[in-house]
Amino acid sequence: MLFVIVGLGNPGEKYRRSRHNMGFWVVDILAARYGISLAPMHSKSLGGRGIVGSKPVYLLQPQTFMNLSGEAVAPLVSESGISLEHLAVVHDDLDLEFGRIQIRMGGGDGGHRGVRSVIEHLDSRDFVRLRLGIGRPAQADTSETEPKDFVLSEFNPDELQGAKELANKAADAMESWLTQGLVSTMNRFNRRKSLKSKQETPQKSSGQWDQG
Repeated sequence: MLFVIVGLGNPGEKYRRSRHNMGFWVVDILAARYGISLAPMHSKSLGGRGIVGSKPVYLLQPQTFMNLSGEAVAPLVSESGISLEHLAVVHDDLDLEFGRIQIRMGGGDGGHRGVRSVIEHLDSRDFVRLRLGIGRPAQADTSETEPKDFVLSEFNPDELQGAKELANKAADAMESWLTQGLVSTMNRFNRRKSLKSKQETPQKSSGQWDQG
């Protein structure tokens, strides 16, 4: 029974440390934990297959830009013949406070272009999403910082350790999903607990925060 974990991000050194590449971070952590090598694949991705928590898993990092992520995900899903309930997409989320994660099945794209592209190319919303909270700019900076600029920026020194903890917690959640199932993982990881940082501010849903 094959599973696929996709981490969303933008390819290239320029974006490697950006908030928008948190999905890539999580895949890198899982690959390191389980000795899975990521190599170029014909479906516009870096990917590798291995065993995570006794389950056969494909780890995937689309090498399209974010808003074309579905072009990399859909071919692998089609070729592998997996059920969409065995597909998890890991991505950053502005509307979730910094340090919090949330896992669920289905739902909309929340304005995230990478998720939107995956939905469009699969013609379905029925896959697992793991959202990683990156929060929003501090209130004083909101008028000067566009969402697109914020997600493409790097974590500041005060946030970096928290960001690493967030990525490792997300990797733990993916291991739990594979070994314990979705409901148990939701109960364990969807608690309202965030990491302290200087960017914390009351969160408001923006509806749409389109980005590249």
